[in-house]
Formats: sequence, C-alpha cells, structure tokens
Amino acid sequence: MLDILARTYPDAVTALHYRNPFELLVAVILSAQSTDARVNLTTPVLFKRYPTPQKLARAKQAAVEKIVHSCGFFRMKSKNIIAAARVLVEDHGGHVPNEREALEALPGVGRKTAAVVFSVAFEGAAIAVDTHVFRVAHRLGLTLGKAPRDVEADLEKVVPRETWRHAHHWLILHGRKICKAPVPHCGECPLSELCPTPHIIAKLNAERKKR
Repeated sequence: MLDILARTYPDAVTALHYRNPFELLVAVILSAQSTDARVNLTTPVLFKRYPTPQKLARAKQAAVEKIVHSCGFFRMKSKNIIAAARVLVEDHGGHVPNEREALEALPGVGRKTAAVVFSVAFEGAAIAVDTHVFRVAHRLGLTLGKAPRDVEADLEKVVPRETWRHAHHWLILHGRKICKAPVPHCGECPLSELCPTPHIIAKLNAERKKR
C-alpha cells in the first residue's frame, strides 16, 4: 500500500503556504476547523503586518481577529497565535523549537499541530492524524483505533519510521482526492485490490438492492 501511495503522490507536501517555521506554525493553528485554501488567503495579510514572532507578540487581539475572522473560531485562534508568539520570544529566542515536546507546550498547539510542524519544518519522524488520515487509515484496515492517538500508534507500528512524515501527506492527499467522505471513489483507487473497503461497499449495495 505504501509503495503504491508513494508512486501515486510522489510530490505530496503540505498545502499550506509558508516561508519559515514561524509562518508554518501560525498557519497550522489557523487551519483547525478550516481549509488550507482559506488559510492561504488569510496568512499573506497577517504576515505582512506581523512578519515575526516579536511583532505578533505585541499585536492587539482585536486587530488580529479582523484579519483571521474568515478562518473560524477567530477569537480563540487570535488569542493562541499571539500567546504562542510571546512564548517563542520569551522562552525560545524568537525561534520555533525543533523538538516535539516543546512544540506541544506552545499555546494553541496540540499533538497534531506539533506533529505537522515537527515533520514538515524540521523533517522529524511524526505522523499527524487529521480527519483524512483518520478516515483513510480505517478504510485501509490499518487501524481500529477510536481516537486519533490510537490511530497514530497503530500507524507507527506498520509504517516504517523513515516514511512517517511522508505517509502523513500520502494519506491526506488520498483522502482528499479519492478516499473521500462520506463515499470513497473505489473505482478510481489504485489501492482497490488491497483495500477491504470496496468489498464492504459492494456487499452493502447488494443488500440495499435486495430490500
């Protein structure tokens, strides 16, 4: 499966636009419950006004809220990115830490966000479980985990460590393009012969016809 995904998505990278770890960190925080496309429309304005952690740390929350309003949950996100910038300045010399534990300690940064920044900005070994990874991993029969942390643990067992940071992007792209919610495009899927889902869907469709 991994070989097929690697061949299918050889240039898989994050869809978020960024120029440095600071911009990636902010973009990933803003992307929660939003789309990468929406975030990419928002961050150019945000980073033009606040191009460094130092400047964002001194920002007025109301001013930031106006910029990131369209990303949803704008009050909490504005509060978090300003607070995160302050911690970067006060505790990390204005730099984004390259250790996962330190990333998770930043305001507004959970396990998934830390994994994305760690794997993308610093090429660290991490699997970030978002909604696409969660869905595709279940459909491929790679996990039965009911929580993202459980899915992450299961994937770490079956995916070679050296491909963790790539596998995350393969699964995301596959989820966006083919293994969609609520109905996957199994007829277009390069994994259809290895995946258990097409057979399940075919059985369900047959039962529906009988009814």
